[in-house]
Amino acid sequence: MLHGRRVLIGLGGGIAAYKVCEVISTLFKAEVQVRAILTQASQEFITPLTVTTLSRHPAYTDEVFWQPIHTRPVHIELGEWADVFVIAPLTANTLGKLAHGLADNLLTNTVLASSCPVLLAPAMNTQMWEQQSVQRNWQHLLSDRRYHSVGPDAGLLACDRVGSGRIAEPPDIIAAIQSLLHAGGKRDLVGKRVLISTGGTREHLDPVRFIGNPSTGKMGLAVAQAAMHRGATVTLVHAPIAWNVPLGMRAIPVVSAAQMQQAVLEWFPGADIIVMAAAVADVKPAEYAAEKLPKKLLPTSLPLESVPDILAELGQRKQPHQCLIGFAAQTGDIVTPALQKLNEKKLDCIVANPIDRPDSGFGSDTNQAILIDKQGRQVEIEPCSKLQLAHHLLDFVLYPEVRIQSIE
Repeated sequence: MLHGRRVLIGLGGGIAAYKVCEVISTLFKAEVQVRAILTQASQEFITPLTVTTLSRHPAYTDEVFWQPIHTRPVHIELGEWADVFVIAPLTANTLGKLAHGLADNLLTNTVLASSCPVLLAPAMNTQMWEQQSVQRNWQHLLSDRRYHSVGPDAGLLACDRVGSGRIAEPPDIIAAIQSLLHAGGKRDLVGKRVLISTGGTREHLDPVRFIGNPSTGKMGLAVAQAAMHRGATVTLVHAPIAWNVPLGMRAIPVVSAAQMQQAVLEWFPGADIIVMAAAVADVKPAEYAAEKLPKKLLPTSLPLESVPDILAELGQRKQPHQCLIGFAAQTGDIVTPALQKLNEKKLDCIVANPIDRPDSGFGSDTNQAILIDKQGRQVEIEPCSKLQLAHHLLDFVLYPEVRIQSIE
């Protein structure tokens, strides 16, 4: 998704600029071509030498902009070069300029001289961020579909205040860049409501022991991020996970299959696309002990009973306008059981996912799959990041006319 792509990063003046160094370094390690523009104010926090070292390319400053040493204006060349333009940290000053089409330095001139998607990562004091004038500029800028946003987060700021205005974390910025590179800035899910389940449910024997599985929820998170980046309103129902849910989506934590069933059924009627990526336990202990059982009282055999089949219930309730997507984590032959699950549970699409191959399945950052729809069309997705697989899945659902029959 990133190899060989061209990302232009504009750094504004703020202490959060140091976090952007991690973004630049990570992109370079992923074999992205990175160029960086530093405003005059940003150089009070990091130096052009730092950015040059991390990107392996000389940084651009206003000094370069105003010196006629290039055959073509530098802002024109940079604007035409970039696949994605990232502005991080975005200050209140630069936001105001962009909202009103002003250009008085290299950064703002390059924005106006480019046509690629622009990703904005604001960072400022909470009171500054919440000013009506700043929010007005922010909403006005985002009304232009060329502009996309990540953050701001809430937390402890450099001014010791706790509140909104904290720059998004580097992994979230990088995920948004990946999405923009894949989708080309399209917001093809604007107005759509996407419901996603993820993580492994737990069925407790007592307060500390449970039947579970190794799912980390990373695949469902990737689908949620991809859908949100493409404009959808996302509701994520998640079993216990070890990561924070990114801002911008509704998060509903659950533990057991029964709790997940209740939450999913509540939000299901209003959803346009439903992606059931959770690894739901198939059985649960027949009895639950409210207090921890002493080791000597643990049963030598454990009576079990079935848990609700959430996916099958959704298949029965699904309306014609809804698209229901399931996952089939399998070993060995992954297609035959996936087709059976697709038909039995009345799905529109299923992701057949091999969990017995290297760097695939539970806990990994990469994945591979065969996508199958109810017409029997199949597309094989080679090993890639889970975010990239999520985008391939959304493309498969949104653009059936361009599906490729790659599996005979």
